[in-house]
Amino acid sequence: MSIISRTWRAAALGLALTTIGGYAMAADYTLNVNTALTQDDPLYKGLEEFKQNVEQRTDGKVAVRLFPGSQLGKDEDVLEQARAGAGVAVVVDGGRLAVFVKEFGILGAPYLAQGFEGIRKVVTSPLFDEWSEKLRTASGHQILSFNWWQGERHLLTNKPVTVPADLNGIRMRTPGAPVWMETIRAMGATPTPLGWSEVYTALQQRVIDGVEAQHPASYGARLYEVTSHVTKTGHINLITGIVTSAAWFDNLPADFQQVLKEEALKAGDNASRATEAALADYERQMQEQGMTVTEIDVTPFREATQPVYEKLGYSDLYQQVVQLLQN
Repeated sequence: MSIISRTWRAAALGLALTTIGGYAMAADYTLNVNTALTQDDPLYKGLEEFKQNVEQRTDGKVAVRLFPGSQLGKDEDVLEQARAGAGVAVVVDGGRLAVFVKEFGILGAPYLAQGFEGIRKVVTSPLFDEWSEKLRTASGHQILSFNWWQGERHLLTNKPVTVPADLNGIRMRTPGAPVWMETIRAMGATPTPLGWSEVYTALQQRVIDGVEAQHPASYGARLYEVTSHVTKTGHINLITGIVTSAAWFDNLPADFQQVLKEEALKAGDNASRATEAALADYERQMQEQGMTVTEIDVTPFREATQPVYEKLGYSDLYQQVVQLLQN
């Protein structure tokens, strides 16, 4: 049989090949991981580590295939595939999970925790474990780990911004989850939900006036070509997780389930700390491309966004999280 015929046959049978010790092996299970990240993002490097370690520890029985640039579709579409039991996973924020379990939305709420270590304390807590179990019941999703930190999100515009009033009339791209929309609205801008892949063109064509994002994503999408100012508001501490199908996960042997969760947590920590280490360099490179990066007093933004918690019904949960962070 020719190489082309063998390749076609493997594809037709839905087989995945992993390379262990120089030998190609057919996997018993395949997990296709979708992410909006580009391949040079520190978190994507973490996904490559996750893939390598899972395949090694399962002797190639579990194959992990990575799809950067949202090649499998929008996050919401992949979540629906996972609900149907497909062997897919997606790197996703809590806001998109809040449609199934409301508590997840607070992870995208404004000024909740500071830096990676702060938000990591929340997503590795017994409180978070309760949310995860509710998610399995409500939507059939399985969280492998939720410690994939992408950085604090800042404002990218074509004019200086120092206070919320400066955002009046600004159409600001943000994900469509309610907590993100209400945060941007409270900050003074008009929230405009768009897919991340559409942002560059939308800015170029002036469909939107600005975007809020973390440095690795901003630089990876070359937004320095279509915006001129970065205002460091740090309004959302972006933590994401690898979310897959509970039905697919439950079909794995127990030891493989443990491997996936352990390696997701380990790779997430490594990738998040690599992101921390790279932030200053991303900022320097954007400045070299002509962007003005401005540090501001975020107090007016913090005060303006505080009512978001009450508006979305997160007041009690907010107090729980604050107490957790203080312990």
